[in-house]
Formats: sequence, structure tokens, C-alpha cells
Amino acid sequence: MRTLDFSPLYRSVVGFDRLAALLETASADAASGYPPYNIERTDENAYRIEIAVAGFRPDELNIEVKENLLTVQGRKTANDDQRRFLHRGLAERDFERRFQLADYVVVTEAKLSDGLLSIALRRELPEALKPRRIEIATGVETAPLIEGEKAA
Repeated sequence: MRTLDFSPLYRSVVGFDRLAALLETASADAASGYPPYNIERTDENAYRIEIAVAGFRPDELNIEVKENLLTVQGRKTANDDQRRFLHRGLAERDFERRFQLADYVVVTEAKLSDGLLSIALRRELPEALKPRRIEIATGVETAPLIEGEKAA
């Protein structure tokens, strides 16, 4: 198994420790392939994460966002049936998937349909950060009008 050592990065940069931690987290999450997922860009500021969660009920799934970290957990409840399998190919194991969200990205919706958990995300910039048009003055100044006078 290949692992990356980020310790030289910690020695040579100051203030980028969060970035190095993100890289470490991403490399650790890449090792686990369960459950499979897609990340799709649906619009300029909209995204969708789809996670294959066949066999999980909505009450067995948990979605949480904390400090720009989206965590999706699946916890199977104990199945007390006396079922005897000749072959068991469906993975019904617990899982936890984490997704680092950029600033101002919020979860807008989550749906479970046909074994796919679909999480809609949207980047919502505050008004202060949105681009705005500035009107340009022409440089021709008009003298202030005195009340009762007509403009020339």
C-alpha cells in the first residue's frame, strides 16, 4: 500500500497546515472504495454527490455538516432474522464518507431513491463577496442649483 509522507511540507511552509491536513485526509479516504460515489457539477454554483447505499433505510443514514466537512454515515441495524445465505454478495457493512466543502458551500437537499443517496450542494456567496457593477462618473461637474433657480 502506498502512503505519502507530508512531513517535509510541514517543515517548509507556514500557515498551510490546513492544506496539508486536507491532503492527508484525501489520501486516506482514497484507500477505501466503499461505498462508491459520484460527484457531479450540475450548474456553475451547484453540485451533487451521489452515494450508492443499497440496502440502507433513511433512518440508518446520517448526514452532518460541521466546519466545512460533510460527513455521511451508514449504520446497519442488527438483523435478527434466522436467514441462511448460500452466497452473500451485498455489502451491508457500516460506512463513513467525508467530503471537504469549500467556503460558502451549503447542503440544500438530500434524497434517497433507488438505492442512491443524492446530496445537493450550492455555493452561496455573501452579497459583500459577489461582483457588483460600479457606475463611472463622466467628470463633468454641474454647479449645484440654488433653490428657486432654473438650470442653464
